[in-house]
Amino acid sequence: MKKLLAIILATGFASTAALAADFTAVDADQNGSVTMEEAKAAMPELTEDAFKAADGDQNGELSADEFAAIQG
Repeated sequence: MKKLLAIILATGFASTAALAADFTAVDADQNGSVTMEEAKAAMPELTEDAFKAADGDQNGELSADEFAAIQG
């Protein structure tokens, strides 16, 4: 996350969505996983294909590790 913020600040692009893309903030219902809807709320540019690719166990939700993969 620190790396992402450094890149955002270095490029002068600090959108609210990018800054809010922290797992605990995105996990709106605080159940320990992020659904496609929760992820899209924080990252509107996220595609369903990218979400499915990050969902390693294919359970339809992202764990903290899987979510980190989306952020690079």
